[in-house]
Amino acid sequence: MNPAGNLKEPSTRLVSIDALRGFDMLLIAGGGAFIEALKGQTSWQWIDVIASQLTHPKWFGFTFYDFIFPLFLFIAGITIPFSVYKSIAAGADKQVILKKAFRRMIILILLGIVDKNTPITFFEPHNIRVASVLGRIGIAGFFATLLYINTSSALKRIYWIAGILLFYYAIVYLPGLGGGDLSKEGNIVGRFDRSFLPGRLLEKIYDENGLLTQLPAMCLTMLGTLAGDILRSGKTTGWQLKNLALSGVACIALAFIWNMHFPIFKKMWTSSFILLTGGMGFLIFTVFYLVIDIWHFKKWAFFFYVIGLNSLTIYLLYRFVDFEKSARLLFSGLYAPVYPKFHPALQALGGLLLVWLMLYFLYRKKIFIKI
Repeated sequence: MNPAGNLKEPSTRLVSIDALRGFDMLLIAGGGAFIEALKGQTSWQWIDVIASQLTHPKWFGFTFYDFIFPLFLFIAGITIPFSVYKSIAAGADKQVILKKAFRRMIILILLGIVDKNTPITFFEPHNIRVASVLGRIGIAGFFATLLYINTSSALKRIYWIAGILLFYYAIVYLPGLGGGDLSKEGNIVGRFDRSFLPGRLLEKIYDENGLLTQLPAMCLTMLGTLAGDILRSGKTTGWQLKNLALSGVACIALAFIWNMHFPIFKKMWTSSFILLTGGMGFLIFTVFYLVIDIWHFKKWAFFFYVIGLNSLTIYLLYRFVDFEKSARLLFSGLYAPVYPKFHPALQALGGLLLVWLMLYFLYRKKIFIKI
């Protein structure tokens, strides 16, 4: 099978997975800065509505931007069945697969520490933030792989997911543990991290990527493995699309039911939040898969596809290279006649153009940086 059609690829793969990963990583890395910079600068209300969805709520609440990181964890899970069976076909056993996943986890944890602490205060370890986006991706990927290669059926993984989400719910609500306190100051997640997570926390008393929230976050990657199994099932595309969509609807329905007692919000990665974003992951991937790999409308996705093939690269490039400053130096003469209030947005757009051109250069040279 080669669903990629006429797109060049580093290997046989579903274009929709890389395109969706590219779309997602673009927003994780800050690609929405162009829209954010336009907020309040035009008479177009729809711009302001979109921009308002590209920021996180301070504590309670949910915006589209809250979905972006969970979506990446979900996509990481989709690729696990393909990766595992590719390794098995190449002669690797479970131990080899797990060693590779473990090594990837360690590298991502270390890269995450570098990402969140530059310049690193080597002589003041209490000021180093250990929790990170990259670390969470690595840990979730390792444990999802561990579960995947040691369970014989998708149903058993569903039991694991349900068990973990219920266990986390119990930790937060049971008397003597969390007691149902969902405040930033009093919830058990923050108290646990203040006691056991070394270094500094992102918000001094709380870090949403800390220790306990790793439990529900892993479930997103596990849910992604279920989507991967559906794709690998060998069944008709109609069957695949139906089951992907039904899985999404079921997760969202359960999320809104649970929301009545355990609210949907990202800061605590609540169990209802996991089900909502997992369900959204199923549905948005269904659309990408249908349009790109089934209907073969691929040209529009090329922009995201290039990013998706080097997702880690764009994340770190945006962190360590000031593309907006470069864009100002290169392009400010072009947009100088435009009203100054639009300059920040045009500068952000220029930075996005530069980083994409760099990724396109890597794509043309067939350089794909993976861990």
